[in-house]
Amino acid sequence: MPATTMWKNGEFINWEDATVHVTTHALHYGSSAFEGIRAYATPQGPAVFRLQPHTKRLFNSCKIAKIALPFSEDEINKAIIETIRRNGHEACYIRPIVMRGAGPLGVEGRKNPTDVFIFTMEWGRYLGAEAIESGVDVQVSSWRRIAPDTFSSLAKLGGNYLNSQLISMEAHDNGFNEGVALDISGNVSEGAGENIFVIYNGVVYTPGTASSILLGITRDTVLTILGDLGYEVRFETIPRDMLYIADEIFLTGTAAEVTPVRSVDRIQVGAGSRGAVTKAVQDAFFAYTSGAKEDVYGWLTPVR
Repeated sequence: MPATTMWKNGEFINWEDATVHVTTHALHYGSSAFEGIRAYATPQGPAVFRLQPHTKRLFNSCKIAKIALPFSEDEINKAIIETIRRNGHEACYIRPIVMRGAGPLGVEGRKNPTDVFIFTMEWGRYLGAEAIESGVDVQVSSWRRIAPDTFSSLAKLGGNYLNSQLISMEAHDNGFNEGVALDISGNVSEGAGENIFVIYNGVVYTPGTASSILLGITRDTVLTILGDLGYEVRFETIPRDMLYIADEIFLTGTAAEVTPVRSVDRIQVGAGSRGAVTKAVQDAFFAYTSGAKEDVYGWLTPVR
């Protein structure tokens, strides 16, 4: 069912009325913070997955970028739930976005008002319906991830995503599903919109915060699942060539969920198909999101 309603600055408006002025600061300078959240269909109705951690990260992003956010976390959470309810979704993608609004032009935008929107839409598999099982082909991008003294990788800011666009467009132009970027030191950072996990000799490796990664909510979920499954996880810098000899690789993100990688730079990963660790993580992840597995961590927030 297409969405008809959107939340703007504390009020519900019609979808087609959600417009901004051309002098909106975020259009010119990327001064926006946003989140990507999913609600899943469960036997008890739609439920939002990891709502509070997403909202907390949104507020942290605004704090880092010094964007005033004139609502509380509780108000944003309630607005998200009500937006889903009004649009009648059973499952959906949720996008809250906070932006510096219309006003004087100029890089220093703190005199501009803040606009906050929340919208929902139906959205399937980000990397393709078949990607969850068959995996995706990725390339190591020629574009590096942002250096830690240039942008904040821990903030999910609109301006940061020009870097992601360059990585993703290059990959698509070269016939790949996605791009993986290296950090300023030449070690593996993350995908254009996903965190990365590498399995080698039964150990799971993933880059830490020093590799200019976004602290993904799905990444955090998967780390908990890996602990429950008994796998050893190491937070280490990962050299590029480790991707070529890995037994398994998978990407994580709200949009990508848990997606296996079948090749890197046209070099086959492992057997070239979804591996046992990846499948075990997927099985647990989708059991939690569907409500089939007991929600022992309180990850699901019911809509109705």
